[in-house]
Amino acid sequence: MTARLCALTCIAAACLAGALPAHAAEELTLYTTREPGLIQPLITAFSTQSGVKVNTVFVKDGLLERVKAEGARSPADVLMTVDIGNLMDLVDGGVTQPVKSAALESAIPANLRGADGQWFSLSMRARVLYADKSLPLTSFRYEDLANPKYKGKVCIRAGQHPYNTALVASLIAHDGEAKAEQWLRGVKANLARKATGGDRDVARDILGGICDIGLANSYYVGQMKGSKEGSDARKWGDAIKVIRPTFANAKSGGTHVNISGAAVAKNAPNRANAVKLLEFLVSEPAQAFYAETNYEYPVRKGVALDSIIASSIGELKVDPLPITEIAKYRKQASALVDKVGFDQ
Repeated sequence: MTARLCALTCIAAACLAGALPAHAAEELTLYTTREPGLIQPLITAFSTQSGVKVNTVFVKDGLLERVKAEGARSPADVLMTVDIGNLMDLVDGGVTQPVKSAALESAIPANLRGADGQWFSLSMRARVLYADKSLPLTSFRYEDLANPKYKGKVCIRAGQHPYNTALVASLIAHDGEAKAEQWLRGVKANLARKATGGDRDVARDILGGICDIGLANSYYVGQMKGSKEGSDARKWGDAIKVIRPTFANAKSGGTHVNISGAAVAKNAPNRANAVKLLEFLVSEPAQAFYAETNYEYPVRKGVALDSIIASSIGELKVDPLPITEIAKYRKQASALVDKVGFDQ
């Protein structure tokens, strides 16, 4: 663990000391697809102030299948993922249970949690526009990416990546399936290269003159601009400006987000401790930790952003459309990506 992570862990533990009673020999089991480097310091802070031992199981793939196979004997108490689609798959797969918690409901906006308490958002990442710094752009709509004036100027990762299928699902929810298909065809026609690679490759290719604009996640901006001076990643970050897009027909002017989130497992043997962990993760110190360590947007209002995100992107106005409404269309979105041959 780095010195920065150690310091933040100590701060979180100190700030929350006494918030929950310590119970010797208590424990819970967390199944998570999150990177160990982010989640483990948070877990350490939780255990320090609560006395609850967390048995953390990092699951790269097949989380739903694993929990289903374990059935009623599953040791899992908390299930944590990094994408709304994966989280909703757990709910739809019947491996979660409802939770009623005033602490969770007061910290997390209604559109970022299940109405029945089956799942909760813990942090957000916005799908933003990376643009060449020389372009006179100050605002952008997602629909604009299909404008013929950007022909040969767009870079983006594969359409079948969960980050992009979630955005297409959101476009279906906002504009309807026919317009979403038209948008995909327009974006495909505007591509400067095949839809492939990662989000940071969009910034790399803008620097290289391959494209002028592209969609990518907000937290990569922090990773790149926070990299060592002179490194490739820093050069990519310094080559772009970032704009928070909105939807053309949305009066609210909100930006599309994806989330990391968690749920209490259906057969959780330590349900009370599972709820305590979720409540800890939306506390002010833990939310600040998410912002500082992974450049994510907190779900809890009033928590300061990382300084790089604050200066490069700014405060986030989230599209108020409930994430459950967006998630309903993710299979249609995936089918549309294949229908138009977006990744070919």
